[in-house]
Amino acid sequence: MELSFLYAIPRTQLLDTIFLAITRISGSYGQLWLIVGLALLIPKKTRMTGITVLLSWVFASVFCHFILKNLINRPRPCDIDRAFALLVERPNGSSFPSAHSAQAFAASTAIFVKYRKAGIAAFVAAALIAFSRMYMFLHFPADVLCGIVVGVLVGIAADRICDMVKRKSDRRRIKTDA
Repeated sequence: MELSFLYAIPRTQLLDTIFLAITRISGSYGQLWLIVGLALLIPKKTRMTGITVLLSWVFASVFCHFILKNLINRPRPCDIDRAFALLVERPNGSSFPSAHSAQAFAASTAIFVKYRKAGIAAFVAAALIAFSRMYMFLHFPADVLCGIVVGVLVGIAADRICDMVKRKSDRRRIKTDA
């Protein structure tokens, strides 16, 4: 059934170009979100959000690549149907969950929690990245959906952890200033 969904996605030369560009921009390991996190570290106003984005990217990467993918070890669509013409090099590793989707939604959630409008833009980018993983025939819909869920949960957890650390740090600073 999931393969049927992937086969039903319309493919054109224009869409190939668009989704290949999205795939390349996001990077082999979701580096786009590392760049966003690092850029957010520069202005003092967004520094904590930058830390949260980076932390959420690390959490999503570790949880997906080192835990879930190894536990589930699901083959990719392109490994099941090797005749499907890929636009990218065949990736190694298992399909479930989509780490790209998890990283994108983790970072987007971290941004959205603090900056709603920027977060909405980040979610649009994340959704395009997530869909591109199916368009490229690299992930099943369930892989992407799980990646999205993991990403949102990790983004919320990273935000809570950063807020907790900041509050403790602020309390220590107040005690030493007094």
